[in-house]
Amino acid sequence: MSLFAMGFLLVILQPSTGQFPRACANTQSLLRKECCPPWDGDGSPCGELSSRGSCQNILLSQAPLGPQFPFSGVDDREDWPSVFYNRTCKCEGNFKGFNCGECKFGFSGLNCTERQLRTRRNIFQLTTSEKDKFLAYLNLAKNTPSQDYVIATGTYTQMNNGSNPMFRNINVYDLFVWMHYYASRDTLLGGSSVWRDIDFAHEAPGFLPWHRVFLLMWEREIQKITGDENFTIPYWDWRDAEDCVVCTDEYMGGRHPTNPNLLSPASFFSSWQVICTQSEEYNSQQALCNATSEGPILRNPGNNDKSRTPRLPSSAEVEFCLSLTQYESGSMDKMANYSFRNTLEGFADPRTAISNISQSGLHNALHIYMNGSMSQVQGSANDPIFVLHHAFVDSIFERWLRRHRPMLEVYPAANAPIGHNRENYMVPFIPLYRNGEFFKPSRELGYDYEYLQEPALDSFQEFLIPYLEQARQIWAWLVGAAVIGGIITAVLTGLILACRKKRRGPSSEIQPLLVESEDYNNISYQSNF
Repeated sequence: MSLFAMGFLLVILQPSTGQFPRACANTQSLLRKECCPPWDGDGSPCGELSSRGSCQNILLSQAPLGPQFPFSGVDDREDWPSVFYNRTCKCEGNFKGFNCGECKFGFSGLNCTERQLRTRRNIFQLTTSEKDKFLAYLNLAKNTPSQDYVIATGTYTQMNNGSNPMFRNINVYDLFVWMHYYASRDTLLGGSSVWRDIDFAHEAPGFLPWHRVFLLMWEREIQKITGDENFTIPYWDWRDAEDCVVCTDEYMGGRHPTNPNLLSPASFFSSWQVICTQSEEYNSQQALCNATSEGPILRNPGNNDKSRTPRLPSSAEVEFCLSLTQYESGSMDKMANYSFRNTLEGFADPRTAISNISQSGLHNALHIYMNGSMSQVQGSANDPIFVLHHAFVDSIFERWLRRHRPMLEVYPAANAPIGHNRENYMVPFIPLYRNGEFFKPSRELGYDYEYLQEPALDSFQEFLIPYLEQARQIWAWLVGAAVIGGIITAVLTGLILACRKKRRGPSSEIQPLLVESEDYNNISYQSNF
């Protein structure tokens, strides 16, 4: 990519989704607890003058939580984002964004009225130029400062309750690494104490919706900094793979010739620096990751603990997981049995669906197999294989949604671990997204997977599905109405015939029941339900 092109891309940056909007990372916004930036189109907060949205109080879910987190008022992420802001932009119609300056996923156009459907493809089905463009986009994101978002480098208490803001700039790629860290970090309890059994993005029902939003936001950010509106994240189908076939210099970086824990110097990923990988150090200092560089990407695929993860997942394990009918079950955490979510995440055996935290299956297996930066939860997004992996995990989630067609009520409304109830807002996204909003087919969010695409007839079936689902819910009433209608019709018909017979009197001749052949051909049979 030429320097001219790179410069041009930096100029066309547009507002994006992410953590703390730069426009709200100041003393005034924090003390007022309000994040309602103006929309550039008309200069009004949330684009209110253009009817795009308005600044409103945040409505938090009051549903009870599970017992996994026995504290209250000790973590900035509780009741997100109310510790920092209790008023944000509520966008109307298909508008979205921290200032309502964007469109919801799946829509585009000046007024966000145009439906979009993009296709995510297998990375090995990309042409050489498409693959090289994807790699260039990754590197561009790693070297492009985020224009609209900053990260927090201190807790709200450390910010003196907002009077001493602690934020810093970050590049686009690392913004998402930091968000993944922030959602999964431990709770700092003061002194040297921490609470580890907490995660707003893993080990609970929100695992799949959270990462779905994360990928959509990441995908949109790449579209913006490149100007390539048709960009989609490719996926790596790792079923039955013998080894890490994407771990070559042609793709995501091969193995270093002398140090097996590093990437080949022939790959530009070897020059990338990781952030947010030293969780124990942050805990001991009671500090947040401040995005300081912490060394190169580590990866030594296949040289992992074989007793925990003997190999990469198989097609049979994926198919068994898809056969599970319950999205969530029991304690709704990593101890859940017969849970599709827990089995796909990898805490339950992919052959029995019984929880077994001594083993790592499916999603977790890939992370462990990579044996490096990918294997530590908080910093795993540092390795660019992360997005390929999670795109495929999302496609398995999508297959389950299409096979079982669950209603929204299947997603737990209460008693899930903190942050994972259906109406909870996902940490740390601004604009705000609820978990339940992404428990729906990907086509409704504007994307599909190449290997899941079906014939054109399916679009008509998709159109009918909501109506068929409503009919299924009220079928008993429909049958009852049909029976009652039939009885009433029979009674009325009998009365009418009786009246006619009485009016005409006895007939002196009984006519045979004859139908001419030409009339017979014109008869049409109708059925009444």
